[in-house]
Amino acid sequence: MLIRCWGARGSIPVSGEEYLRYGGDTPCIEIRTKNDEIVIVDAGSGIRRLGNLLLAEDRRDCTLIFTHAHWDHLMGFPFFKPIYLPEARIQLFGCPLAQSSVRKMIAAIMAPPNFPVSFEEITADIRFQESCPTPFEIGGLRVRSIPISHPNQGMGYRFEEDGKSFVFLTDNELSYRHPGSATYEDYRDFARGADLLVHDAEYLDDEYRLTRRWGHSRYTDALQLAIDAGVAQLGLFHHNQERTDRDLEAMLEDCRRIAAGRPPICFALHQGMEIVL
Repeated sequence: MLIRCWGARGSIPVSGEEYLRYGGDTPCIEIRTKNDEIVIVDAGSGIRRLGNLLLAEDRRDCTLIFTHAHWDHLMGFPFFKPIYLPEARIQLFGCPLAQSSVRKMIAAIMAPPNFPVSFEEITADIRFQESCPTPFEIGGLRVRSIPISHPNQGMGYRFEEDGKSFVFLTDNELSYRHPGSATYEDYRDFARGADLLVHDAEYLDDEYRLTRRWGHSRYTDALQLAIDAGVAQLGLFHHNQERTDRDLEAMLEDCRRIAAGRPPICFALHQGMEIVL
């Protein structure tokens, strides 16, 4: 299983010399399976560059999975060039939750007067999976889901292939339980023994005093979950829009200090990062 990060920033894209290392695009993760199937998680602004790569590779088929309907996780979809190719085939998974359907969730971001091209002008063969099955399979990749603790709800995912496991829990507030979410113990058990846990780590302690109930975690909470779940690696994700490269390095250094040489191995995801499990 190959995992690529095309965007790890939360809330809004950012740019500037203080963001060069970790990047400014919003969430988009690519998974390549052992059979070379392409699975994309979320369509933040990072999906634009992924779409360009797929065209360069002459790839037209993929599966797109959504965690939830907030703007930073959808905003790149209209700029994902494969959707305008008649020969492209795209399968979309995502629980409707606060929305009546995944199709309407996507169409809304392209509705006038917000975007000049309507959803009806998409020419790709898009197939919607609205039933939110769990577990389900994409080729040899097994996918399980869990409700995240976030306003308007959403889903986290566990991807498993050939005994390797990747858990993706972005926009998941561990210190406050939002309606419809799971418990801390549920998240611990869901991530248990994973080779890689990528978790929302947006806030510092002093920031969280003002942002409690906004749907995001302190990095120390993410680290504690990783320790309690016995995961091998923890990737910090959904970087705050004000978090500079230097600030992220300080956060990461503190995670490693707390871990004190025991698992998990801690790092922060950045654009262009590749992880092989």
